[in-house]
This record gives sequence, C-alpha cells and structure tokens, in this order.
Amino acid sequence: MLSLRANKSIQDLSWRPTVRRHSETSVTGKFSWKITHLVPSYRPPQKQRALVKAVVSRNGDNNKSSSAAEQVQVNQDSEPVSKSTSKDGIDVKAVITIRKKLKEKLSEKIEDQWESFIIGIGQGILIQLISQDIDPVTKSGKSIDSFVRGWMPKPSNHPNIVEYAASFTVPHDFGLPGAILITNYYGKEFFLREIIVHGFREGPLFFPGHTWIHSRNANPESRIIFRNEVYLPSQTPAGIKDLRREDLLSIRGNGRGERKPHERIYDYAPYNDLGAPDKSKELARPVIGDQERPYPRRCRTGRPPSKSDPSFESRIEKPHPVYVPRDETFEEIKQNTFSAGRLKALLHNLIPSIAASLSSTDIPFTCFTDIDKLYKVGFVLSNEEQKEVTENPFLGNLMNQVLTVGEKLLKYEIPDVIKRDRFAWLRDNEFARQAIAGVNPVNIELLKEFPILSKLDPAVYGPAESAITKEIIEEELHGMSVEEAIQEKKLFLLDYHDLLLPFMEKMSSLPGRKAYASRTIFFYNRTGHLLPIVIELSLPPTSNSPQNKRVFTHGNDATTHWIWKQAKAHVSSNDAGIHQLVNHWLRTHACMEPYIIATHRQLSSVHPIYKLLHPHMRYTLEINALARQSLINGGGIIEASFSPGKYAMELSSAGYSKWRFDMEALPADLIQRGMAVEDSSNPNGIKLVIEDYPYAADGLLIWSAIKELVESYVKYYYSDVNSVTADIELQAWWSEIKNKGHFDKRNEPWWPNLKTKEDLSGILTIMIWIASGQHAAINFGQYPFGGYVPNRPTLLRKFIPHESDPDYEKFIHNPQQSFLSSLPTQLQATKVMAVQDTLSTHSPDEEYLGQIHELQGHWICDNEVVKLYKKFSAKLEEIEEIIKKRNKDSRLKNRCGAGIPPYELLRPSSGPGVTGRGIPNSISI
Repeated sequence: MLSLRANKSIQDLSWRPTVRRHSETSVTGKFSWKITHLVPSYRPPQKQRALVKAVVSRNGDNNKSSSAAEQVQVNQDSEPVSKSTSKDGIDVKAVITIRKKLKEKLSEKIEDQWESFIIGIGQGILIQLISQDIDPVTKSGKSIDSFVRGWMPKPSNHPNIVEYAASFTVPHDFGLPGAILITNYYGKEFFLREIIVHGFREGPLFFPGHTWIHSRNANPESRIIFRNEVYLPSQTPAGIKDLRREDLLSIRGNGRGERKPHERIYDYAPYNDLGAPDKSKELARPVIGDQERPYPRRCRTGRPPSKSDPSFESRIEKPHPVYVPRDETFEEIKQNTFSAGRLKALLHNLIPSIAASLSSTDIPFTCFTDIDKLYKVGFVLSNEEQKEVTENPFLGNLMNQVLTVGEKLLKYEIPDVIKRDRFAWLRDNEFARQAIAGVNPVNIELLKEFPILSKLDPAVYGPAESAITKEIIEEELHGMSVEEAIQEKKLFLLDYHDLLLPFMEKMSSLPGRKAYASRTIFFYNRTGHLLPIVIELSLPPTSNSPQNKRVFTHGNDATTHWIWKQAKAHVSSNDAGIHQLVNHWLRTHACMEPYIIATHRQLSSVHPIYKLLHPHMRYTLEINALARQSLINGGGIIEASFSPGKYAMELSSAGYSKWRFDMEALPADLIQRGMAVEDSSNPNGIKLVIEDYPYAADGLLIWSAIKELVESYVKYYYSDVNSVTADIELQAWWSEIKNKGHFDKRNEPWWPNLKTKEDLSGILTIMIWIASGQHAAINFGQYPFGGYVPNRPTLLRKFIPHESDPDYEKFIHNPQQSFLSSLPTQLQATKVMAVQDTLSTHSPDEEYLGQIHELQGHWICDNEVVKLYKKFSAKLEEIEEIIKKRNKDSRLKNRCGAGIPPYELLRPSSGPGVTGRGIPNSISI
C-alpha cells in the first residue's frame, strides 16, 4: 500500500494521562486508566519542515520508496495556528463535520465524550491545507497546518452530527487550498462527512468526505481529501498533482498481504473462496475464474490459503465479516435493515428446520392449503414443540424472545402473483406473460430458423436437431404454417437446452433433484396474446435412448393437462436457476465488481468519470462479499435451494462463456434476441417486435434517459477531439477492466474501443444501466413472483412420469399430489422465500436513480452539470408518469387487466420494503 505519512515523528508524541486536566468529564476506575493512557499528547517542534512520503506495501510490509518522484515536500509551520489579525495573512477556519452512530452503547457514549474532550483541546485531529499553487522552494503545494480544537457555538440539528473547527492564518500568496491532509491521532476511526473552509474571498470551499478516517494507531499515513472540483489529469493544478497520484497509489493493491478491516485497498482475485475443503471434502469447490471456468474477478481479501489445498483461500464464516475496502461497507441504517432481514430469514429458515428435526423428516407440501398457511396462519408450534425447542441449549434463548402469546411466528406477505388472482399462475397466458413481464424477461428470443439445432457436440450429446417437429407446431397454429409464422415474427423461443444439458447428469444425481434441459416455443397469436404451445425436455443420451427428448403440448384431456403443468414447472425451475445464477448474479453483481475496483484504482476522486460513476458503486462490493459468504458458497442458500446444487457456480461460469460487454446495452441485446429491429424513425433506433413487452418498453425509456445524461456529461468534460485518448487515467481504467477485471475475456475482439466521446458514452451508459435499471428489473420482483412456490419452483424433485413408471398409477389416481410432491419441500421452499423476501427489500437509505443526494450534490460544483442532472431528474419523473399510464391502458394485456399486477419494476421511485418497484442507483442488495 502506498500512502501519506503524517508529518510528525514518533519522538514528537508523548503518552501521558490527561484526564485530570478535565476531571468533570472524566470517568472513574479501571476504564478511565485505559482511556487516559491511550491518548497521545502532541508536543510540536518549532517550524519543522516535514516530508510526506509515499510508502509501498510489499508482502504486507511498509517499505519506503527511495524514488525522489515518490516524495512530496511540504513547507509548514507545525505550531498550531491561532486566529490572527496580522496584515501578513488571511484568517480562515476549517469546519470539520463528523458523523456518530445512531444508536450507541453506554461505553461508546462515554468514549465519545472523551473523544470530544481530546479533540476539543487540540490533540486529536491534525488538518493540513495544501494549496493549488506551487511553493517555489519545495516545488510542491504550499502547506499550512493546525490541530482541530474547540466546539462550535451552535450544536448541529442532527444528534449524531458533531462539528469542530481548526483556525489558520495563511499568507496572502497562499492561493486556494486544493486538498487537505487529515491525520487522526485519536485511538479509533471516525466517519468524516465533510470539511468546509471559510475565510477566502471566493466563499466557502467544500471538501467532501463521506469516508472513514483511520486511526494513526492502525496506519500512520495521512488521508487526502480533495476539494469538490473536477479535473482531467492534464488539468490538475500543479500544487496537488503529486497528491492526485499518491492518493491513487495508496489504494491500489499489489496482490500481496492480507487485508485489514481499516484499509481501503482495491485489488483483484478469482473466486477461490467459495468452498470449505478444510471443513469437509463435500464442501470443496473448484476455482471459478480460470481458463477452464472463466469468470469476472472479485475484490481480493488476501486471506491465508486453505490447509488442504493452497490454491484455495481459507473461509471466514459469519458473524466475522469478509474484507471489503472500508468505505464500501454498509452504513448503519442499511446494516440495521439488512440485519433485520437476516433475522427474518433466520426465523423463517429456523422454524421448518425445527419441524424437520422434531419429525425426523423434511416435510413436502401435501395440499395447496399447506402453501396458503405460509401467508394466512404463519408458523405455529404446539406446547410440546415449544418445550422441546426452548429446552434446546442452542435455540432456547432465541426462541424465548420470538415466541408470541398465540404461539405464532412470522408469516409471509402474500406475493403479488397470487394477491389479485390466486389461480392466475395455472394459466398458460400468465406463464407466457412472465417471460416478458416477470422477474426474468431477458431470455425470450425470436425463433428465426427451423428446425431448431443444438450447437453441442453430437458425439457427446446426441443429434443436434430438436425433437420438436413442424407438424407438432402447426397443430397449435390454427391453420398457419411454420414458415408463415417465422416470417411474420409470431414464434418465440425460451431455450435453455445447450446451457443446461452438459450439467443434467450431475444435477439429477444430486439427492432430491431431477431436472431436464428445456426448450419452450411461444406463439404470438392474432389477438395479441403470447401463449406457450410446445415444450421439449431433454436428458443426456444413453445407450437405450440416443434421442432422450420428450415433447409436450397442453392437450385436451385431463392427463395431458396435468403432464403439461409439470412440464411448465420444469421450465420455470430452469428459468429460476438461469435467472439467479446468470442474469442476476453474474451479469449484474459479478460483472459490475471489476468496474468498481478499476474505477477506484485508476480514476482519481476528482476525475469527472469517477464522480459520474460514484453513485452507481454504492454498497455493491459489500453485498457481493456477503453473497460469497452465505449465498453462493459451498453449502449455501443457492446450492441448497436451486436445481444446480453444488454445480451452481460452474453453471454460472458456463453462462459467462457467452457473455459480451457490448451486448449488455439494452438496444443491442433486444436486437440480438430478435425482440427488436432497427428503425431509425423510433427513439433509440429500434422498434419492438412485441409492442406490449413491458420490460423492454419501460427499459428503453430508462436507457434513453441515462444515455442522454451520459452523452451530455461526457461532451461537457471532453470538448477536445483528442481529449479521450489523452486522458491517461481513463485509458488505464479501461485497459484494467478488460485485462484484469475480466481477465478471462481479455482477448475477445468485441471489446469496444475507447478513442472518442461516443465510445466513452457508450461504455458508461452500459455500466450505469447494469447497476441501476437492469438490476432493478431482475432483482426486485424475486419475491413478488417467486414467493409462491408452485408459480416458480427453484428445484424439482421428480421427473415427469412415463406410463411404464411405477409412480404413474399414483399420478393418475392423484395428479395434484404428484405435482406437489415434485415441488421443493417445505424447508427448501421457506428458505428460498426468506432469501427472496430479503433480496426484494428496499432499505430506508436507498438512493434512487435521478435523485440528487447529499454527497452527489456536494460533488457537483459546476452549474452546467447541475442543470444536466436536473434535466435527468425531470426526465425520470416524466417516465414515472408514462409507466403509470401504461399500467392503466387496457390495450396492454401484459400489464393491465383482471387480476393482472401492473408492471412497476422499472418505475424509478419507491418507498422502503418489498414494493416491486424502484430503481436504485446501485446494486445494493
């Protein structure tokens, strides 16, 4: 790690008890002794010239660089400066705002009082103003420093906000400060909201913080806080040019050393931390992110290698946190909301676990009433069960806290998919509607050629041609030929055959898992309705069945009708797995992570593109780290609840093999899937093949608004023809994304160039769309659609019976029981419902697209840029009204009608909770 060392030597610090100097604020006893002996008392030498040195971490150690280019000499008066009326200087005051915890323990409140005392007497925080102008002697920015001391006469309006001040007398020729070095001499970190410098004739100067300032005990290097100005690298004022470089170097990892919680180091690693081979051979998992299993890179933590295999990183389990750079962690409100969600998930998972342990079996659903009870009654424990549970030493304390008088525990909210019409999920038109207006509307494609052919090796996977014949399709087309239907763009396909078939044998060998590779054909009829007409379910070929494929249609009798239901359930299960592992986790969460890491490593915080992207990076690394710890890890929730089981991340890697950055642009994706055609007369240059395609129709509005903002923003800052290619930080950023962040795809020819403003605008629009609109569309509908298990089972436990199967008679006798017994068990279902409920929840501190939040507002220092954002916000308000009107338009059958829930996943605004709408700026859940 490279960072800035504070300008005080260790000899300048003496450690002495100071509590007696202010006895009325002290505490007594042993705790007081500990505090007073941890507070450094600073005795500054007179007019010392200090060095601020770059220190590069190698093998986790701090080794001083001998390069003269890595030293910045700062001329400063080390004596704290008091306010002066001297004609030789300007009196200025730096007001520093610190945020406290919302809820504090008694010990923390006492510690805060002590902190206020130490800072108040000028022994806690050192502030150094660094001028934009060069000192002719040192050849670096002019500098002056002072300790923060005293209290503001007017307390803050917010109880958790504290303000302090540091006074300076700066020479008339000092110029404007462009940066501040801040050194924390107190014993613990603090959260810096902002620093405002008053006294210069240009008015108050704002230095945005919104960052944790580590203690000098943890790291002796000072932090750099830049003023809220925007500079391309070539435009950086001379006085802070070296600091810009040093600040970037200070947060770049070098692939070595274990990361500490207080650090802000960004680096790359493959997904070699998902398995736990030291715990059990059954929990060993392959490395995801190599030549065999390509994948984007994650944020490196540097934990020690596994004892059983050094190529794997050792695991760290809850409640211990996985490292992310300090400023990437959840803020207190978000943490409390997420913790509440985790508690809710724990309780939901726990109750069926108890029931399973008491009955020594994992109970299947036996009738639809069992499912309805999840929403109407909640979980109920009898007196005997309560007694057994509360006497359990592990569960007793927890359960005593949550059991109610009525012995009922938490119950689920009714999901939207059955709230208006509890039988809608049974109908074919609802099954089809969810392919274009559900939680996974991004896989359906136009059927362009017939017959349908596989691209898999026929020597391994059997004949390439699908078992779906022309005759089978035409029976469902009411007199239209296949050729006519293809020509008129009436046939559509949901094809998971090639992605899933290589995994079928392994998946179906897992206990309680049975799956097929699926293809589904939809017909867009003359009345404007999309309907499923044929389903093909395939298994790998065997010696007895070289063409191991079954084809289903809805039929006209009871038997084929129930078989058709089971076939649709298998398609839905496949759709749920592909949605979660490829479209949701991979294409948004995992692919966004390298963009965030590269942005911090290569773009200075004063770079215009950093400021543009910053709102779209919030919380993503933290939520991804939590996912690696509990969701996508070996034995985690995803493996336990979805069909691929232990092969889940290998399937996700297979999905990455088909991933292309340029095709993540919404218009390009729609054209590639045949769901739109090029049309220059329409906005975005395309026309939808199905006009009533809610995800695409609303998504294009959001895409267009983002694109307009980005193009205007880029044009404003990159006015010269060669300004994009001349931007060394920007070019390094794009190179690192391709060559490090997406290392396994680094040689692909489809990566866009970065030479022009148009190139840059296109790249940034894709990134912001992924973080905002795309993630919202495929995340916040998880519980509204998946919360009702029969509608969207995440796994199935039985194959569809053949007439020759022993279970076929049971199916004929009780088809409902056969269907329910193939669904996830009650434990499996409630597990995934709890997770989907948590993942579909908006936090109270959510920051939504188009809303200029406090930090973003402080960073925007240019009125022209403010106008761009206001225009963007106004555009999104218009889009909100358009979507509301569309959801009331009776002509749009996929979003309006009897029992049809409106399509609101791409409505920009939302309140907290599971609302099924709202577009956050970033992937924050």
